[in-house]
Amino acid sequence: MTLVSICLPTRNGEQRIEKAVRTVLAQDHTDLELVISDNASTDGTEEVCRALAAADPRIVYHRHPENRGLLNNFMFAAAHARGELFRWMGDDDYLEPHCVSRGVKEFQADPRLLLVSSQVAYTGADGVTETAPYLGSGLSSDDPVTRFAEMLRMLTETHLALDPLYSMMRREPVVAIARRNMLKEDEVFATKLALAGPWAHVPEVLAHRNWRSERLSAVARRLDVPVWRSRCANTLQIAEMLRWLPSAGLTPAQVADARAAVLRMYARRQSMVLRRRARKVVRLLTARPV
Repeated sequence: MTLVSICLPTRNGEQRIEKAVRTVLAQDHTDLELVISDNASTDGTEEVCRALAAADPRIVYHRHPENRGLLNNFMFAAAHARGELFRWMGDDDYLEPHCVSRGVKEFQADPRLLLVSSQVAYTGADGVTETAPYLGSGLSSDDPVTRFAEMLRMLTETHLALDPLYSMMRREPVVAIARRNMLKEDEVFATKLALAGPWAHVPEVLAHRNWRSERLSAVARRLDVPVWRSRCANTLQIAEMLRWLPSAGLTPAQVADARAAVLRMYARRQSMVLRRRARKVVRLLTARPV
Protein backbone atom coordinates (compact mmCIF):
# COMPACT_ATOMS: atom_id res chain seq x y z
CA MET A 1 0.00 0.00 0.00
CA THR A 2 1.19 3.54 -0.78
CA LEU A 3 2.32 5.63 2.19
CA VAL A 4 0.59 9.02 2.14
CA SER A 5 1.73 11.94 4.29
CA ILE A 6 -0.67 14.65 5.43
CA CYS A 7 1.35 17.77 6.22
CA LEU A 8 -0.27 20.14 8.69
CA PRO A 9 1.58 23.42 9.34
CA THR A 10 0.14 25.37 12.27
CA ARG A 11 0.66 28.36 14.51
CA ASN A 12 -1.55 29.06 17.51
CA GLY A 13 -4.09 26.45 16.45
CA GLU A 14 -5.04 25.26 19.93
CA GLN A 15 -8.77 25.85 19.45
CA ARG A 16 -9.11 24.21 16.03
CA ILE A 17 -6.35 21.71 15.31
CA GLU A 18 -7.81 18.68 17.07
CA LYS A 19 -10.80 18.54 14.71
CA ALA A 20 -8.48 18.66 11.70
CA VAL A 21 -6.30 15.89 13.13
CA ARG A 22 -9.30 13.66 13.88
CA THR A 23 -10.41 13.81 10.24
CA VAL A 24 -6.95 12.69 9.13
CA LEU A 25 -6.87 9.78 11.56
CA ALA A 26 -10.34 8.72 10.37
CA GLN A 27 -9.20 8.17 6.76
CA ASP A 28 -10.06 4.80 5.24
CA HIS A 29 -6.55 4.64 3.73
CA THR A 30 -4.54 3.08 6.55
CA ASP A 31 -0.94 3.56 5.36
CA LEU A 32 -0.80 7.14 6.56
CA GLU A 33 1.33 9.59 8.50
CA LEU A 34 0.40 13.03 9.80
CA VAL A 35 3.29 15.51 10.01
CA ILE A 36 2.48 18.51 12.21
CA SER A 37 4.88 21.46 11.98
CA ASP A 38 4.24 23.89 14.84
CA ASN A 39 5.59 27.34 14.01
CA ALA A 40 6.51 28.52 17.52
CA SER A 41 2.93 28.65 18.83
CA THR A 42 2.42 30.81 21.91
CA ASP A 43 -0.87 29.21 23.01
CA GLY A 44 -1.62 25.62 24.02
CA THR A 45 -1.02 24.11 20.57
CA GLU A 46 2.05 22.19 21.73
CA GLU A 47 0.22 20.47 24.57
CA VAL A 48 -2.71 19.51 22.31
CA CYS A 49 -0.40 18.13 19.61
CA ARG A 50 1.84 16.20 21.99
CA ALA A 51 -1.21 14.55 23.54
CA LEU A 52 -2.53 13.58 20.12
CA ALA A 53 0.86 12.24 19.02
CA ALA A 54 1.20 10.18 22.21
CA ALA A 55 -2.16 8.54 21.46
CA ASP A 56 -1.46 7.65 17.80
CA PRO A 57 1.92 6.57 16.35
CA ARG A 58 0.93 7.87 12.90
CA ILE A 59 1.41 11.45 14.13
CA VAL A 60 4.85 13.05 13.90
CA TYR A 61 5.06 16.37 15.75
CA HIS A 62 7.75 19.02 15.15
CA ARG A 63 7.94 22.25 17.14
CA HIS A 64 10.05 25.23 16.05
CA PRO A 65 11.44 27.43 18.85
CA GLU A 66 11.19 30.54 16.65
CA ASN A 67 8.75 31.69 13.97
CA ARG A 68 10.09 30.38 10.63
CA GLY A 69 7.50 32.19 8.51
CA LEU A 70 4.39 30.78 6.88
CA LEU A 71 5.96 29.47 3.66
CA ASN A 72 8.97 27.91 5.40
CA ASN A 73 6.65 26.10 7.79
CA PHE A 74 4.74 24.58 4.87
CA MET A 75 7.97 23.55 3.17
CA PHE A 76 9.43 22.07 6.36
CA ALA A 77 6.41 19.82 6.86
CA ALA A 78 6.64 18.42 3.33
CA ALA A 79 10.43 18.02 3.46
CA HIS A 80 10.18 15.97 6.68
CA ALA A 81 7.41 13.70 5.43
CA ARG A 82 8.13 10.14 4.27
CA GLY A 83 5.22 9.41 1.96
CA GLU A 84 5.48 8.87 -1.76
CA LEU A 85 2.33 11.01 -1.94
CA PHE A 86 1.39 13.93 0.29
CA ARG A 87 -1.02 16.80 0.70
CA TRP A 88 -1.00 19.94 2.82
CA MET A 89 -3.97 20.93 4.96
CA GLY A 90 -4.72 23.88 7.22
CA ASP A 91 -5.26 23.53 10.94
CA ASP A 92 -8.90 24.55 10.49
CA ASP A 93 -9.57 22.29 7.48
CA TYR A 94 -11.16 18.87 7.54
CA LEU A 95 -11.19 15.94 5.14
CA GLU A 96 -13.85 13.50 4.06
CA PRO A 97 -13.00 9.93 5.21
CA HIS A 98 -12.25 8.78 1.65
CA CYS A 99 -10.22 11.86 0.66
CA VAL A 100 -6.87 10.07 0.70
CA SER A 101 -8.01 6.78 -0.83
CA ARG A 102 -9.79 8.57 -3.66
CA GLY A 103 -6.63 10.47 -4.56
CA VAL A 104 -4.46 7.35 -4.35
CA LYS A 105 -6.83 5.58 -6.74
CA GLU A 106 -6.22 8.27 -9.37
CA PHE A 107 -2.44 8.00 -9.01
CA GLN A 108 -2.60 4.23 -9.34
CA ALA A 109 -4.68 4.53 -12.51
CA ASP A 110 -2.29 7.00 -14.21
CA PRO A 111 1.46 6.89 -13.43
CA ARG A 112 1.99 10.17 -15.35
CA LEU A 113 0.29 12.21 -12.67
CA LEU A 114 2.05 14.78 -10.51
CA LEU A 115 -1.06 16.01 -8.72
CA VAL A 116 -4.68 15.05 -8.04
CA SER A 117 -7.06 17.84 -7.10
CA SER A 118 -10.64 17.58 -5.91
CA GLN A 119 -13.63 19.78 -5.41
CA VAL A 120 -13.42 21.72 -2.14
CA ALA A 121 -16.17 23.30 -0.02
CA TYR A 122 -15.27 26.76 1.33
CA THR A 123 -16.94 28.35 4.34
CA GLY A 124 -16.65 32.12 4.54
CA ALA A 125 -16.55 34.44 7.53
CA ASP A 126 -20.33 34.79 7.23
CA GLY A 127 -20.79 31.04 7.71
CA VAL A 128 -21.95 30.47 4.14
CA THR A 129 -20.41 27.44 2.39
CA GLU A 130 -19.73 27.55 -1.35
CA THR A 131 -18.21 25.23 -3.92
CA ALA A 132 -17.96 25.03 -7.70
CA PRO A 133 -17.01 22.30 -10.18
CA TYR A 134 -13.84 22.42 -12.26
CA LEU A 135 -14.95 21.96 -15.85
CA GLY A 136 -11.64 22.10 -17.72
CA SER A 137 -9.41 19.37 -19.09
CA GLY A 138 -6.19 21.16 -20.03
CA LEU A 139 -4.35 20.22 -16.83
CA SER A 140 -4.35 16.54 -17.79
CA SER A 141 -2.48 17.26 -21.05
CA ASP A 142 1.00 15.89 -21.74
CA ASP A 143 1.92 19.33 -23.11
CA PRO A 144 3.32 21.57 -20.32
CA VAL A 145 2.31 24.81 -22.09
CA THR A 146 -1.29 23.60 -22.42
CA ARG A 147 -1.34 22.86 -18.67
CA PHE A 148 0.32 26.20 -17.91
CA ALA A 149 -2.18 28.17 -19.98
CA GLU A 150 -5.07 26.35 -18.33
CA MET A 151 -3.73 27.19 -14.88
CA LEU A 152 -3.40 30.84 -15.88
CA ARG A 153 -7.02 30.76 -17.04
CA MET A 154 -8.11 29.40 -13.66
CA LEU A 155 -6.20 32.15 -11.84
CA THR A 156 -8.50 34.75 -13.43
CA GLU A 157 -11.65 32.83 -12.51
CA THR A 158 -13.24 31.83 -9.19
CA HIS A 159 -11.05 30.26 -6.50
CA LEU A 160 -13.90 27.86 -5.76
CA ALA A 161 -13.20 25.57 -8.72
CA LEU A 162 -9.60 24.50 -8.13
CA ASP A 163 -7.12 24.59 -5.23
CA PRO A 164 -3.75 23.16 -6.30
CA LEU A 165 -1.96 23.92 -3.02
CA TYR A 166 -4.39 21.70 -1.10
CA SER A 167 -4.28 18.72 -3.45
CA MET A 168 -2.51 15.34 -3.31
CA MET A 169 0.92 15.37 -4.96
CA ARG A 170 3.99 13.25 -5.61
CA ARG A 171 6.24 14.39 -2.80
CA GLU A 172 9.79 14.21 -4.16
CA PRO A 173 9.34 16.21 -7.39
CA VAL A 174 7.12 18.78 -5.68
CA VAL A 175 9.47 19.35 -2.73
CA ALA A 176 12.28 19.93 -5.26
CA ILE A 177 10.46 22.93 -6.81
CA ALA A 178 12.02 26.20 -5.64
CA ARG A 179 9.71 28.69 -3.95
CA ARG A 180 10.04 32.33 -2.97
CA ASN A 181 8.31 34.14 -0.11
CA MET A 182 6.16 36.78 -1.82
CA LEU A 183 2.59 37.93 -2.28
CA LYS A 184 0.51 35.62 -4.50
CA GLU A 185 3.21 32.95 -4.22
CA ASP A 186 0.52 30.27 -4.05
CA GLU A 187 -0.58 31.23 -7.56
CA VAL A 188 3.00 31.25 -8.84
CA PHE A 189 3.54 27.83 -7.28
CA ALA A 190 0.39 26.56 -8.99
CA THR A 191 1.85 27.48 -12.38
CA LYS A 192 5.11 25.73 -11.51
CA LEU A 193 3.13 22.61 -10.61
CA ALA A 194 1.26 22.82 -13.92
CA LEU A 195 4.56 22.90 -15.80
CA ALA A 196 5.98 19.98 -13.79
CA GLY A 197 3.47 17.29 -14.79
CA PRO A 198 -0.11 16.28 -15.65
CA TRP A 199 -2.94 16.52 -13.15
CA ALA A 200 -6.17 14.65 -12.54
CA HIS A 201 -9.27 16.01 -10.85
CA VAL A 202 -11.84 14.25 -8.67
CA PRO A 203 -15.22 15.97 -9.23
CA GLU A 204 -16.55 15.57 -5.70
CA VAL A 205 -16.04 17.43 -2.43
CA LEU A 206 -13.25 15.66 -0.53
CA ALA A 207 -12.04 18.56 1.61
CA HIS A 208 -13.51 21.48 3.53
CA ARG A 209 -11.70 24.77 4.09
CA ASN A 210 -12.40 28.07 5.78
CA TRP A 211 -12.00 31.09 3.51
CA ARG A 212 -11.13 34.54 4.84
CA SER A 213 -10.70 37.42 2.43
CA GLU A 214 -7.78 39.69 3.40
CA ARG A 215 -6.37 42.91 2.05
CA LEU A 216 -3.01 42.35 0.35
CA SER A 217 -1.36 44.75 2.79
CA ALA A 218 -2.47 42.53 5.68
CA VAL A 219 -1.22 39.42 3.87
CA ALA A 220 2.13 41.16 3.34
CA ARG A 221 2.49 41.75 7.07
CA ARG A 222 1.59 38.14 7.81
CA LEU A 223 4.18 36.91 5.30
CA ASP A 224 6.75 39.42 6.57
CA VAL A 225 7.26 41.00 3.15
CA PRO A 226 7.39 44.78 2.53
CA VAL A 227 3.89 46.26 2.50
CA TRP A 228 4.67 48.41 -0.55
CA ARG A 229 4.68 45.23 -2.64
CA SER A 230 0.93 44.94 -2.16
CA ARG A 231 0.53 47.92 -4.53
CA CYS A 232 2.26 46.09 -7.39
CA ALA A 233 1.56 42.46 -6.48
CA ASN A 234 0.26 41.56 -9.95
CA THR A 235 3.37 42.90 -11.66
CA LEU A 236 5.73 41.15 -9.25
CA GLN A 237 3.79 37.92 -9.65
CA ILE A 238 4.04 38.06 -13.45
CA ALA A 239 7.76 38.83 -13.22
CA GLU A 240 8.30 35.75 -11.06
CA MET A 241 6.40 33.54 -13.51
CA LEU A 242 8.48 34.85 -16.41
CA ARG A 243 11.69 34.37 -14.43
CA TRP A 244 10.83 30.73 -13.78
CA LEU A 245 10.03 29.67 -17.36
CA PRO A 246 13.61 29.21 -18.66
CA SER A 247 14.34 26.75 -15.80
CA ALA A 248 11.18 24.68 -16.34
CA GLY A 249 12.65 22.28 -18.92
CA LEU A 250 10.81 23.80 -21.88
CA THR A 251 12.01 24.16 -25.45
CA PRO A 252 12.66 27.72 -26.68
CA ALA A 253 9.39 27.62 -28.63
CA GLN A 254 7.49 26.47 -25.55
CA VAL A 255 9.08 29.23 -23.45
CA ALA A 256 7.92 31.79 -26.04
CA ASP A 257 4.37 30.38 -26.00
CA ALA A 258 4.29 30.33 -22.20
CA ARG A 259 5.53 33.94 -22.00
CA ALA A 260 2.81 35.03 -24.38
CA ALA A 261 0.20 33.30 -22.18
CA VAL A 262 1.54 35.08 -19.09
CA LEU A 263 1.40 38.47 -20.77
CA ARG A 264 -2.17 37.82 -21.91
CA MET A 265 -3.15 37.02 -18.32
CA TYR A 266 -1.42 40.17 -17.10
CA ALA A 267 -3.33 42.26 -19.65
CA ARG A 268 -6.62 40.70 -18.54
CA ARG A 269 -5.88 41.38 -14.89
CA GLN A 270 -4.81 44.97 -15.50
CA SER A 271 -7.99 45.52 -17.50
CA MET A 272 -10.04 44.16 -14.60
CA VAL A 273 -8.23 46.48 -12.17
CA LEU A 274 -8.87 49.50 -14.38
CA ARG A 275 -12.56 48.65 -14.70
CA ARG A 276 -12.93 48.33 -10.92
CA ARG A 277 -11.21 51.66 -10.38
CA ALA A 278 -13.39 53.32 -13.01
CA ARG A 279 -16.55 52.02 -11.33
CA LYS A 280 -15.28 53.33 -7.99
CA VAL A 281 -14.64 56.78 -9.46
CA VAL A 282 -18.11 56.84 -11.01
CA ARG A 283 -19.70 55.94 -7.66
CA LEU A 284 -17.76 58.73 -5.93
CA LEU A 285 -18.71 61.31 -8.56
CA THR A 286 -22.38 60.38 -8.59
CA ALA A 287 -22.78 60.02 -4.83
CA ARG A 288 -25.16 62.55 -3.39
CA PRO A 289 -23.78 64.78 -0.63
CA VAL A 290 -25.14 63.97 2.81
